[in-house]
Amino acid sequence: MARLSSPVRIGDLTVPNRLYRAPLLECAGNGDGAVDDLIDALEPAAAAGAGLICQGATVVRGEGGCAAPGMTRVHDPAFVADCTRLTDRLHDHGSTVAIQLEHGGLRSMETWHAEYRRANPELQQLAVSRPPPPLRALDRLGFLSYDPHVLSTAEVYDLAADFGRAAGYAADAGYDLIHLAGANMGIVHQFLSPFYNRRDDEFGDGVRFLDAVHDAVRAHAGDVPLLTKVPAETAAPPVVRRRLSREDTVDVCRRLADIGYDALVPVSGSVFWDMSIVRGAYPARAWHDEQFRAGYAAAFGGRLRAGLVALANRAESWWYDFDPAWNADLCRRVRDAVSVPVLCEGGIRDRSHIDALLGDACDMVGMARPFYAEPELPARLLADDRASAVCDSCNNCAVPQVTGAPGVCRTPAVLDEVGRLRKAGAYDRD
Repeated sequence: MARLSSPVRIGDLTVPNRLYRAPLLECAGNGDGAVDDLIDALEPAAAAGAGLICQGATVVRGEGGCAAPGMTRVHDPAFVADCTRLTDRLHDHGSTVAIQLEHGGLRSMETWHAEYRRANPELQQLAVSRPPPPLRALDRLGFLSYDPHVLSTAEVYDLAADFGRAAGYAADAGYDLIHLAGANMGIVHQFLSPFYNRRDDEFGDGVRFLDAVHDAVRAHAGDVPLLTKVPAETAAPPVVRRRLSREDTVDVCRRLADIGYDALVPVSGSVFWDMSIVRGAYPARAWHDEQFRAGYAAAFGGRLRAGLVALANRAESWWYDFDPAWNADLCRRVRDAVSVPVLCEGGIRDRSHIDALLGDACDMVGMARPFYAEPELPARLLADDRASAVCDSCNNCAVPQVTGAPGVCRTPAVLDEVGRLRKAGAYDRD
């Protein structure tokens, strides 16, 4: 019987337990002090006992492709080599470390961030195919701005090679696993999705891109374990007819396991970058906080448009209400179909729920947003089978990140409870 404290093998790597910090946006960037910021963000989870720490989405090219402000780029071998300080620090605590590689494609800031577009007018989005009609309509209405460059076949291979080179730099810097950002409307998702991918070459089969990335990673990083998120577009609006069903996603996962991916992270969501990936309450505190209003206006092209985005956010919060462990059923279907470890994340909060999932729906369990409130959360979850994260899924941590603000908990009641637990010694370890 799988237990949270028991080790698990991913490829040739032994992860010391089955709890992981899922990828989050650390907002470290690449400037002076970036590696120190990453250490500050990630070390508490390692010190608290998490078996695996996933550094959040990092961009594999030197320009374009950032989906949000503050993302770190890993195209420069000198910068990544300095991350050895990070991996050494996390290894000292007994944790293993993954880096998530990303390119935003049509989701990049050059699409949606008005101020960034004005400052970088020469940037084009990388596109798998011509943007779908709903996105072109938003472009005509002025909410998005598309000037896409559809990748040629040769350029797709070049992009796969960039993923491989970044993986090689990371392996040399001591990262134990390579994690692809294969969902949330990033470019890997766009290759897999029939909503985005209407190519007529070999990459019209989106798995072929992940096959090419696998080969590039192996060429540059050897046998470092490789895992990826795999999306199911089950939360897409009914008007979107070309989408990935659960059955499609299970089939994609079978193929990826056959290609040689060492672990899989199935996640359900929409074809868009919306609240289907961060289900929970409308973040009223964040939207109405005066310190962020100028940043929202800069991002969305004025206060009126920012208000319309907030209104859409409110509507989505009704549609995508919080659902505990919302990916569990999809993970269970994938686990029944493949022989590699399956990782489950999304809406997992309770230790009792974790114990029920392990060995049934998945082989490892991850959390993301709860770490903004409790950086040392693993200490409680590993020690107490009745423990529960204090995060209330209000999303006040996430929305300000569009302004470049760091991801931190801003909800007083939650922070008060964290303070009480800290005073009681709940995060202390022997």
